[in-house]
Amino acid sequence: MDLTQPNAANMEYMIEAIKTKLRMASGAAMQASAFPLDKYEDLYDLYEMVLGKEHLSISEVEAVASELGKLRKA
Repeated sequence: MDLTQPNAANMEYMIEAIKTKLRMASGAAMQASAFPLDKYEDLYDLYEMVLGKEHLSISEVEAVASELGKLRKA
């Protein structure tokens, strides 16, 4: 999968990977369709940061969740 190509399928893949890594209990509320394609680069950067870490602290998880909230469609 080439995640450098901005498309809906890649966004869905990254969202699912982030939710899995964060073990988000409310992950069902976070659908890939809620994120605009013009935020792809920001989401990709967040994806790389999250998946690049072996462990995330509670404050890092909260920061990622907050950033995801900011990237969602208004």
